[in-house]
Amino acid sequence: MFIDEVQISVKAGNGGHGAVSFRREKYDPKGGPDGGHGGHGGNVVLLADPNKNTLHHFQGVKLFKAENGQGGAGRNKAGKGGEDLVIKVPVGTIVFENEKIIADLEQANQTWMAARGGLGGKGNANFVSSTRQAPRFAELGEPGEKKDLRLELKLLADVGIIGLPSVGKSTLISVVSAARPKIADYHFTTIIPNLGVVDHHEESFVVTDLPGLIKGASSGKGLGHQFLKHAERVRFFWHLVEGDSDSPVTDYRTIREELRKFNPELTKKPEIVVISKADICDEKTIESVSNKLEKASGVKPLIISAATHQGVEELLNLAIKKLAPETCNLKPETLPIFRPHLDPKSKAFSIKLQNKKLYIVDGPRLNQIVIMSDLNNQEALARVQDVLNKFGVNRELRRVGAEPGVKIEIAGKRFEWWG
Repeated sequence: MFIDEVQISVKAGNGGHGAVSFRREKYDPKGGPDGGHGGHGGNVVLLADPNKNTLHHFQGVKLFKAENGQGGAGRNKAGKGGEDLVIKVPVGTIVFENEKIIADLEQANQTWMAARGGLGGKGNANFVSSTRQAPRFAELGEPGEKKDLRLELKLLADVGIIGLPSVGKSTLISVVSAARPKIADYHFTTIIPNLGVVDHHEESFVVTDLPGLIKGASSGKGLGHQFLKHAERVRFFWHLVEGDSDSPVTDYRTIREELRKFNPELTKKPEIVVISKADICDEKTIESVSNKLEKASGVKPLIISAATHQGVEELLNLAIKKLAPETCNLKPETLPIFRPHLDPKSKAFSIKLQNKKLYIVDGPRLNQIVIMSDLNNQEALARVQDVLNKFGVNRELRRVGAEPGVKIEIAGKRFEWWG
């Protein structure tokens, strides 16, 4: 089954909590803090796999979760980090969030981080200072990111075969490649795009037939609306027109108009106009059709018969020539795209007065610190108050008229400001 669009949710692993622990040994009953850090949560990563050609494997699976990090322990033992979850998708997969494109996996083995794992919380041994020699708090693990995504596959091919139904697209792709599509003499035999690799004179390229194009395809008639989007990824077209058509120019212009209506940029792609099924037409008919199409398209059509292989060699030679400026058989390098954790030194923040008794403070690093703090622990709360002072939040709150004792909210957590 060919599936080219799915909705999924991804959830990165939560970071493990830091440990609160004190060294207790026979000859050292009051040893110092030795709570270890929690492990980082696993990331969710999408990988463009050249061996995948459909999103079918996502059917029935809606939530993809990476492992959580493990908590820290005494004796400064750090928790194990969660394993990354690598999700394989076909090359050509576009990722949408809230209907905005956030990633385009158009190269083989390209990776993209879909959801970042949470940081592991620091153990209490990390918070020892000259004024705080026995901290009884540790950081909580940071929650991993969660996102709702829409994956859309747009097939990547060098050549797209277009034309009205039953002009011989499937037959041609079966002749020039190893693809074996269903072939019959009626409309919409092909209900999914077929991909084939053409090997010709020590060169190779990928060709796909685009089914279901009829008048009105751009507005959803036939199968065209479903598959026209795949035309956006090809480098040029083989535009097939049936040799025994009663109206070859109309057939040609119908397809061109549907391309234009769907996306005007498609009409700017190069094309080779091909008269198909020459074996069932006499020379006079072929010559007449050729002259009419040349006048309509501005280029002299190629005449082929996929059944007898007439003209196929010339068609492939011309395709290789058109692809020559851009190297065939490119093997794209792996392009890891990872977003780093928040910069610990980033102190940017903003303050908004919700009402006279509540101030909303927002900043990437501040949010992260508060999320990872147990504000029911007075020592952890004191640490947050100290961070507010070091970041300059206290100074700014005083400037805008806040008084000690008012409520402030950071990352959805409300607490009293000490001033």
